[in-house]
Amino acid sequence: MNSKLFKLFRIWPKLRIIFYTSYNRLWFSMIGVRHGRRMVVNNKVYIQGKGSIAIGDDFTFYSGDNMNAISRNMRGSLFVQYPDSKIVIGDRVGISSACLWAKDSITIGNDVNIGADCLIMDNDAHPHDYLKRRGSYREEMGEEIYRQSIPSSPIVIEDDVWIGTRCIIMKGVHIGARAIIAAGSIVTHDIPPDTIAAGSPAKQVEKA
Repeated sequence: MNSKLFKLFRIWPKLRIIFYTSYNRLWFSMIGVRHGRRMVVNNKVYIQGKGSIAIGDDFTFYSGDNMNAISRNMRGSLFVQYPDSKIVIGDRVGISSACLWAKDSITIGNDVNIGADCLIMDNDAHPHDYLKRRGSYREEMGEEIYRQSIPSSPIVIEDDVWIGTRCIIMKGVHIGARAIIAAGSIVTHDIPPDTIAAGSPAKQVEKA
């Protein structure tokens, strides 16, 4: 590989990082996302919903555009579905092209790393009862009744947790401090602190 040409072509991505760092700090503030100091959000991020998002200091979010080789060109998203839905993120958290969807709440502690293409979702998106999944039920019963028919439960991820690439964290899960979730795992139950969990469903395999 020609190192001089490589450096030349890397100028544009660096300029994009500088631009989006400033742009996203301004945009987040304008749409009501509370964030701390030195936030770096590279590229565009989908932010949707009516709820609240609070982010601590030194937050880093790589969102597609090959900023992280593993995440390739997948754009990240933060979805707070209802007015009382919330996502709370602590200090020094790093996320790569993940999707966080809160119907109730998702709470992430300090010094957490979340790998590329992870899905963290505190709800099942749709009712389990097939009759309630029909559009007519939502129209007849109204939005609040429909909302109550969707199973959900808050997610808590404590300090210093490392979640590997392409993991799925399901509703009601509590991941203890310093735990490691192996790449590709599906977490459906609580994970104790200081453990390594892997598999589908994820189970403790050893002490961290």
